[in-house]
Amino acid sequence: MARSKYGAKPVVIDGIRFASQAEGRRYSELRLFERAGRIRQLELQPEFPIVLGGKKVATYKADFAYFAHNSRVVEDVKSAPTKTPLYRLKKRLVEALYPGVTITEVGT
Repeated sequence: MARSKYGAKPVVIDGIRFASQAEGRRYSELRLFERAGRIRQLELQPEFPIVLGGKKVATYKADFAYFAHNSRVVEDVKSAPTKTPLYRLKKRLVEALYPGVTITEVGT
C-alpha cells in the first residue's frame, strides 16, 4: 500500500476505509452522537461543486456533514500539515458560494 503524503495511517471502521486514524476516531464519535440522538443524518464525504462564472472549476469534499440543533454542520478533520493553501482556498470558496455553510475544522 502506498504511503500517505502526510504520513497518515488509514483505518477501516464499520467496513469503511478512512484516510487517517484521526478521521476514523471522529467517525466513531459522530456515530455515538447519532445513536444518542445528539446529531442526525450523518453523511460521509459530502461534495460541494465549486462553480464560478457558470463553469465547474473544482470540487470540495469534506469529511463529514450532519444536522445538530436544526443546523447543518460540515466538518473536516485537519492537522497543521493538511491545511494546505489549496485546502484553505477551497474552504473559503465553499463558504462564499454556499450561504449558511461553515466548515468546522476538527484537530487531530
